[in-house]
Amino acid sequence: MPADQRSKIYVGILNEEFGGMTPTGAIVKDAWTFGLIPETETCEGWDANRLQALYEKTTELWSQYGYRVANLPEEMRERHERIHQEAMERARALGWQPDALVDEEDN
Repeated sequence: MPADQRSKIYVGILNEEFGGMTPTGAIVKDAWTFGLIPETETCEGWDANRLQALYEKTTELWSQYGYRVANLPEEMRERHERIHQEAMERARALGWQPDALVDEEDN
C-alpha cells in the first residue's frame, strides 16, 4: 500500500460533511447492519487498512444475500432500513441534497 494511503485516517461517519453519505460511510452503515461493529462505533481514527478489511467483510456478507436488501432476514432488513433512514435524516439536516447530485451529473 502506498505511503499516502497508510497515513490516511478516517474522520468517522458522524464527522463527514454529510454524515456518512459517502462510499466509506456506506461501509460503516453496512457493517452496522450486519452486526460486524456496534452502532456506537463510528470508525473515527481508523486507517485505510482497517476500513479495507471492513469493506471486504461487508462485501462477503452482501454476496451471501445476492447484494439485495430484500434478501436479508427480516430483522436485518429492518435494521438496514432504520440505519439508512436515520443517516438520510442526519444528512439532510446537514444540507445534503441528493437531487442536486443527480442534476450535477446530468450537466
